[in-house]
Amino acid sequence: MTIELNHTVVWARDRDASAAFLANILGVAVDPVIGPFAPIRLGNGVTLDYAQAAEVAGQHYAFLVGDEEFDATFARIRAAGITFWADPFHREPGELNAMNGGRGFYFEDPDGHNMELFTRA
Repeated sequence: MTIELNHTVVWARDRDASAAFLANILGVAVDPVIGPFAPIRLGNGVTLDYAQAAEVAGQHYAFLVGDEEFDATFARIRAAGITFWADPFHREPGELNAMNGGRGFYFEDPDGHNMELFTRA
């Protein structure tokens, strides 16, 4: 058997709101709540299991997407008025990057997690 990432826990001050926020941006659904988790299932089967926490330390989550998904996601970011940056340190606001010959950007979720979308690994 190969080793695969199956899921990771994403801590949030409001589990349901944070899961809904990212699911909406990515254009996916939040799966039914399982125990303490509100899971978002990604195309490769990995789930982001949102869980409630009183305090949250920001983490980094990166999503490799196709060009069509990138365009749709970026349109939702812009329509929602969400600030985005070309770089992980948030020094280039309102810009996209061209890393590895693709397109990418970073944005924060409601808990300060640094979310990255990019088209070329």
